[in-house]
Amino acid sequence: MPVITCIEDLRRLAQRRVPRMFYDYADSGSWTESTYRANESDFQPIRLRQRVAVPMEPRSTRSTMVGQPVAMPVALAPTGLTGMQHADGEILAARAARAFGVPFTLSTMSICSIEDVAQHAGEGFWFQLYVMRDRDFIERLIDRAKAARCGALVLTLDLQILGQRHKDLKNGLSAPPKLTLPNILNMMTKPRWCLGMLGTPRRQFGNIVGHVKGVSDMGSLSAWTAQQFDPNLNWGDVEWIKKRWGGKLILKGIMDVEDAKLAVDSGADALIVSNHGGRQLDGAESSIRALPRIVEAVGQRIEVHVDSGIRSGQDVLKARALGARGTYIGRAFLYGLGALGEAGVTKALEIIHKELDLTMAFTGHTNIETVDRSILIPGTYPTA
Repeated sequence: MPVITCIEDLRRLAQRRVPRMFYDYADSGSWTESTYRANESDFQPIRLRQRVAVPMEPRSTRSTMVGQPVAMPVALAPTGLTGMQHADGEILAARAARAFGVPFTLSTMSICSIEDVAQHAGEGFWFQLYVMRDRDFIERLIDRAKAARCGALVLTLDLQILGQRHKDLKNGLSAPPKLTLPNILNMMTKPRWCLGMLGTPRRQFGNIVGHVKGVSDMGSLSAWTAQQFDPNLNWGDVEWIKKRWGGKLILKGIMDVEDAKLAVDSGADALIVSNHGGRQLDGAESSIRALPRIVEAVGQRIEVHVDSGIRSGQDVLKARALGARGTYIGRAFLYGLGALGEAGVTKALEIIHKELDLTMAFTGHTNIETVDRSILIPGTYPTA
């Protein structure tokens, strides 16, 4: 393994090893990508208070997310096409998360199926649900997640229509990739990736193909999404899904106080402040800027989590200080996966944990549970 010191090192290595269309799929946003960039950059102005001559040991980053013990308040976010960043990617990421002690969230649009992942993730991994027009399929998908003993259902609310991502259109994104001359030439420069893909039968959307009537080939992801995802998803559907699921329910994609209040009224166990990593509404504010406002409005009545833009343990600590009970990493673990497979996901988690642990110590805290806004310099962080 090369010397890896930060998530950016993993990103650069993944860019060299993953075919362009799949690297671009993970590392891009919609339209001008302004929200995608703001998600990351808006963490930077937030300044930390350095404390000295205070006890730094023993330290603990242990916490809980929707009642599930976690080694640190971080979960692996649901990411589509994870199994195209590296062969059997969802299985590898789930194994790394399980060994580290954090949740792994499997996307509806995964390459490896719920059943594939359940054999390796053990009990407690989470499943993310997109709502499609075929309600019979959705019921069966929920039942499959129950049978796999998933610890929580993460219902995504902000992708019923697909935001336009220029790179995906230019690359002709599909799974498996179409064997066009540009794709073949690019894949020839990624021998490790190609060998891995030749060694696995998992190259299509495992939760979809063979489970939806009449779907044997996904073809264009954007075209299929436009046909199948239900743009009429509403809070009545959330109530129906909660009843059908019967377990812990997390609502993903909340960026507005009014929606946060409706999330509370729905009876969900947690909400995720998220703009889908800047992949949907370009021009929306960053998740970290929206977080304090939503925490102030509903944080006493529902567990508030946050994703989008987290690239370090310091970002995790800043989000925690601003009221997030949990955080999610998507691109950060995908970079590790694309760079080094399972070992890369483990490395990404180790990097974030070490940064979180050391920064806690430097700010005078030995327990993540006691972290609040007192660790931040007033005037440098967003407020409600």
